[in-house]
Amino acid sequence: MALLLSDEKQMHLSHVILGSFKNMAPASLVGDEALALREIKKVIAEHMKVEGELEQKVRHRLESYSRNIPEGAQEWDVLYHKTFEEELRKRKLG
Repeated sequence: MALLLSDEKQMHLSHVILGSFKNMAPASLVGDEALALREIKKVIAEHMKVEGELEQKVRHRLESYSRNIPEGAQEWDVLYHKTFEEELRKRKLG
């Protein structure tokens, strides 16, 4: 379920994000563009890391259920998304 992004894709996304900010009328970049790109990429990488950790936690939780729910089944998908959102809320509150 987790989205994996290569280093190149993360860099591409950082360029797209920075370009979007630069094209916004009231926004302007003050400082080094390369530094801004590195920071954007760092945020993307951290987000991907957290999402991966949450995915593993959710999968472990679903696997611990007493009855086996096959991955890909509608029930599994519903439980996965519900549990993922629950874990995400816990992380934001904690």
